[in-house]
Amino acid sequence: MLRVLIALALTCLLQPAFADERAQTQQQLDATRQDIAELKKLLGKLQEEKSGVQKDLKGTETEMGKLEKQVDALQKELKKSESELQRLDAEKKKLQSARTEQQRLIAIQARAAYQNGRQEYLKLLLNQQNPEKFARTLTYYDYLSQARMEQLKNFNETLRQLANVEKDIGLQQAQLLVQKSSLDTQRDELDKVRQERQQVLAKLNDDVKARDQKLAAREQDQADLSKVLKTIEETLARQAREAEEARQKALIAQQEAEKKRLREAQAQADETDAPRKPVKSTPGALVSSAGETFGGAFASTRGKLPWPVDGRLLARFGESRGDDARTKWDGVMIGASAGSTVHAVHGGRVVFADWLRGAGLLVILDHGNGFLSLYGHNQTLLKSAGDVVKAGESISTVGSSGGQDTPALYFAIRQQGHPSDPAQWCRAQG
Repeated sequence: MLRVLIALALTCLLQPAFADERAQTQQQLDATRQDIAELKKLLGKLQEEKSGVQKDLKGTETEMGKLEKQVDALQKELKKSESELQRLDAEKKKLQSARTEQQRLIAIQARAAYQNGRQEYLKLLLNQQNPEKFARTLTYYDYLSQARMEQLKNFNETLRQLANVEKDIGLQQAQLLVQKSSLDTQRDELDKVRQERQQVLAKLNDDVKARDQKLAAREQDQADLSKVLKTIEETLARQAREAEEARQKALIAQQEAEKKRLREAQAQADETDAPRKPVKSTPGALVSSAGETFGGAFASTRGKLPWPVDGRLLARFGESRGDDARTKWDGVMIGASAGSTVHAVHGGRVVFADWLRGAGLLVILDHGNGFLSLYGHNQTLLKSAGDVVKAGESISTVGSSGGQDTPALYFAIRQQGHPSDPAQWCRAQG
């Protein structure tokens, strides 16, 4: 009988803690499912953006391929132009040589003409002794004069051709340089665009990979939380069945004991054969340890509790968690040095002391009457499940377990399964 009552009492004591953990796990599971849905939606957008960038990159690289083809064609034209320029340069050198030779011949004829001057021609005019010789000499001078004029004409033509060749060379070079410069500019601009789009595509690939990893982690979290929730629900169902069985057994045992007492009383009455007033049976009062407290009633400590550790509040109850406006802090974060001692704010029993996803090394104290206090992200746990602790007793040390960047203590209070602001229970901080 006594064992049954003790089992029933322990079940009633632990059931609020399991119910609170189930509610908290369900909230985390719902949040994780919402995160997974949003991540899948974001991945879809990233894939669309990635497809758009790849399409732009394809167009850019296709255009660059065409431009490279044009550049190759221009390079061939440049080689042809260089050959033409070499030919023109060779012709220019020949013309320069011809010009030099013509200048030399003209200079020789000019000197000869200057030396002979007009004296020989005057002598011929004044000496008319031999008319035939005079006619031949005159014809000779006419030939010389025509030869000089032809040489001068050829020389001037050579100079004109040389000027035209030099002009053609300059024009050809200028056009080729302009075309080459234009194509080089276009190629540089397209190459810059291609590099930018490749960088965008690489970033998108990294984002998609990171989102895929995050999605996989979220899905794993969801699976783990589902397992935890299933375990808690099964435990609560089992505890409910055991509590009901214990209650039925206790009730049957009480009824049997009452019947036995009545039979014994009736037997004594029959033996003495003395008239007695029937004894009215009163059912035995059931006792429960659910209302048992350690160090006084928790409900009467509002505004009087000490904080679990000396430190600075990094996050307050009800504030948004980071940049995610959908989730709020259901407790507080107290920044403190790693290894700092964490104290129980009130006497109670340890109902959980283990690692839990999202909270790291976690201690949960049951203070009775549906009040729980939670201490998370610890470095070490100094107590085990089932231990009874007094107010102010050391239960853990501050750490950064559970994925935190800096050492800090997660501290929360639950009242009948609902989060309650720790600042309303603990003394005002400085």
